[in-house]
Amino acid sequence: MVSYLNNNYFTICLVLVLCLGCKDKAEPKEAENTSKEKPELVMYQPSEMATLMNAMYAYNLQLKQQIVNGEEPMTMPLDLMRLHSAEMSNGHARTATWNSFVNVFIESQQSVVDTLSNVQLKERYNSAINNCLACHKTECTGPIPKIKKLLIQ
Repeated sequence: MVSYLNNNYFTICLVLVLCLGCKDKAEPKEAENTSKEKPELVMYQPSEMATLMNAMYAYNLQLKQQIVNGEEPMTMPLDLMRLHSAEMSNGHARTATWNSFVNVFIESQQSVVDTLSNVQLKERYNSAINNCLACHKTECTGPIPKIKKLLIQ
């Protein structure tokens, strides 16, 4: 065994094999690291229509609480006519069905704050929320469970 270690040719070959062997194994790891770059994070930007719908939800949630507390709502702070012009989310467009639902919804939502109406406030409010549900059953079904929570039992 001592004779092998004293042989310079054998020692040089052994060192070369070890160095080349280590270098080949290290290169794929570097290549893997560069190919796995983190994707750029893109923050979700809701459409104008989605923002308006969220505002209507918040308003109706507040309205529900007022009605449950026995208070009479006096004003309608939202501009519901923006429903006709707000930019919709990608993949959605205004259809004839959507337009007919919007007009009925606007009327029913405005009737909630109508102080001269003979219909009970709870019924007018639930009618407006049911109009939301009817439209969302045909056009955009995602928020239906959330909208159902607005109904006054």
